[in-house]
Amino acid sequence: MKPDDEICYCYHVSLRKLVNFAARTKPERPSRMTECLGAGTGCGWCIPFLTRIAADPACFELKELTPDEYAENRKKYIKTQPRNAFVETPSGDGSSA
Repeated sequence: MKPDDEICYCYHVSLRKLVNFAARTKPERPSRMTECLGAGTGCGWCIPFLTRIAADPACFELKELTPDEYAENRKKYIKTQPRNAFVETPSGDGSSA
């Protein structure tokens, strides 16, 4: 994929923006990548890629997928994964049982 290809389709965040954000902010946790225009807070498809970018933005490359393959894999993910589903705890009150 090229730098201007989208990684987060929900919020239209490009690979270039994510890599620059990670290089500039050096996030301590991958979840901090959501501060880059909300990436990763929609369907969740891009979270594994955000994690990889956060770990090493200088060396991150997404050569294993073309933009078309990336989009097709996301379509399959959307069909099979619950969107923003929270797992209910056994007690139902948000605490661990």
